[in-house]
Amino acid sequence: MACPTGTHETVSRVLESRCAIVTGASQGLGFAIARGYVEAGASVLICARRELLLEKALSELRALALPGQSVVALPADVSKAADVTAVVGKAQREFGGVQILVNNAGILGPSGPLESVDWQEWVRTIEINLLGSVLLSRALLPHFKQAAYGKIIQLSGGGATNPLPRLSAYAASKAAVIRFTETLAEETREHHIDVNAVAPGALDTRILDELIAAGPEGIGHAFHESALQWKREGGVPLSKGADLAVFLGSAASDGITGKLLSAVWDPWRTLPEHVSKLRSTDVYTLRRIVPEDRALPWRTED
Repeated sequence: MACPTGTHETVSRVLESRCAIVTGASQGLGFAIARGYVEAGASVLICARRELLLEKALSELRALALPGQSVVALPADVSKAADVTAVVGKAQREFGGVQILVNNAGILGPSGPLESVDWQEWVRTIEINLLGSVLLSRALLPHFKQAAYGKIIQLSGGGATNPLPRLSAYAASKAAVIRFTETLAEETREHHIDVNAVAPGALDTRILDELIAAGPEGIGHAFHESALQWKREGGVPLSKGADLAVFLGSAASDGITGKLLSAVWDPWRTLPEHVSKLRSTDVYTLRRIVPEDRALPWRTED
């Protein structure tokens, strides 16, 4: 089934005729995004490491697809180049083209002081959270450039914008994803490829359960208390992050690139009104804060 770059948009099926790859889509936010994409009219390839969960997700998503839509799945580890090649190849064969990549796959990684955590687990977190998104982006970029169109959507969040003591691998990987997003956006701007990141908020997912299980000795008392509160309150609805991911995959977001957008706090639905301004401003990006930003009378060096 060929997937043209143009769309025939309605209010709800804004991704009709578009094809997407969604990683880490067997559960949690990844599944919510894949569901949102299918409901918005897209054909979707989902991948994840756990085959049984992936098959269950595939069955549920196929039940939502309308005639003309295709939903396929492939077990894959996004940190392995051979698996990434297989995912992209299958999507190209099944759909005839791909317009959207959602790099959602991620893990929490080890918790505890840096000097005491397992080094291989620390490295593994970087491999999945950062290098996995780089590998998939790298594999799809030739196709996007040939089509002169593409959407890359990264999942980041609090780990990128705040220090997370005792979760150094997670925090470092998510911050790196943002700088990769900003850099790739500039590198591909002339090819009409939009690269953005989503901060979905504090979600009640597997990662939250892992935070709670790590205990105060693993992630610190204050952060553990926050995690327990998020659990009691149910966390941010998965639909908020999924809705933003649908928007960023749609034609409505064309020209918005290099931004980190909060699904909870930012007025992202109105951003198409400000595309020209967004191109020349550093809002929704990570930047160094200098004394003048905080009205501190510190002199710069002559």
